[in-house]
Amino acid sequence: MLDWGVIVVAIVLLTAGASIRFAWWRRTVPYERPRILMYHMVREPIAGTRFNKLRVPPTLFEKQLDWLTRNGWQFCFVSELDRAGPKSVAITFDDGYRDNYIAADPLLERYGAVATLYLVVDRFDRDWSTTKKAHHDSGELMREDKLADAEVQSMLANGRWEIGAHTLTHALLPALSPHDHEAEIVTSKTALEDTFAVDAQSFAYPFGIYDARDVAVVGAAGFRFAMTTDQGIAADVGTSALTLPRVKVSGTEGLRSFALRMRTGRRGAFS
Repeated sequence: MLDWGVIVVAIVLLTAGASIRFAWWRRTVPYERPRILMYHMVREPIAGTRFNKLRVPPTLFEKQLDWLTRNGWQFCFVSELDRAGPKSVAITFDDGYRDNYIAADPLLERYGAVATLYLVVDRFDRDWSTTKKAHHDSGELMREDKLADAEVQSMLANGRWEIGAHTLTHALLPALSPHDHEAEIVTSKTALEDTFAVDAQSFAYPFGIYDARDVAVVGAAGFRFAMTTDQGIAADVGTSALTLPRVKVSGTEGLRSFALRMRTGRRGAFS
C-alpha cells in the first residue's frame, strides 16, 4: 500500500534539491549585458583525474554552440565588448591547450563563432597547478598538449581567434616581487605582440587571483580589458573593464546548466 506521506515528502525534497542545484528562481540578467564564457579545454574527460571540469567534451561544446546560435546569441571578441549589441557572447579559452586548435576551432568555424585565447607565453613543461596548491603535483595539466606557435599563427590567420595575455608562466601574481610581477604582466603582452604581430588588448589573471596592484599594472600596461574567474555577468563593461567576471563552463555539466548560466551567470544557489 502506498504511503502518500512518504511520497509527498520525497517529492518536496527532490524539488528542493533541484531548486538548490539549478536555482531556477534567479532573475534573468538583462540580455543587453554581454556574457563572457570561460573555457579551458575541449576534449574528452580522463577517468580518475582532478581537472575534468576544465575538459568540455567536443560533443557538448557543439551542443552549446548550437544552442547559442538557435537562441539568437551573437558571437564577439573580447576586444569588441564595449560596442557589443544585445545578446552578445564572448567565448574565452585560458592557458593555450592544443585541443583549442584541434577540436574547438573546427566547431567555431561550423557555427560562425569566434573566440579569444588567453595564452601563457612559456607554457611547455610547466605544472602551474602547483603554484596555487602545492599538493596538486600530479603533473596532470603539464601533460596536456599545448599549442605550438605555428598553430596559434594559423588560428589567428583564419579570423576566428584573437589573442590575449595570461602572463609569462601562469604565475600567482600577488605572491611575486614588484619586479617579477611587472615582468609577468608587461612582458607577456610585448612577447605575444612581437611573436604574433598582433595587438593583445586583453588579459586574464592566472587562477583568477588578483589584487589592486595587479589591476593597476594591467591598466598601465595598456590592456583595455581583463578577465577574472569571478562568476557572473558584469553590470557595466566600462566600469569593470579590468575586473570582468565570466560565466564558467564546466565539462561535468549538461546543456540545462549551460542555459541557466547564460540566463543568470551562475548555475545553482551556491555556485
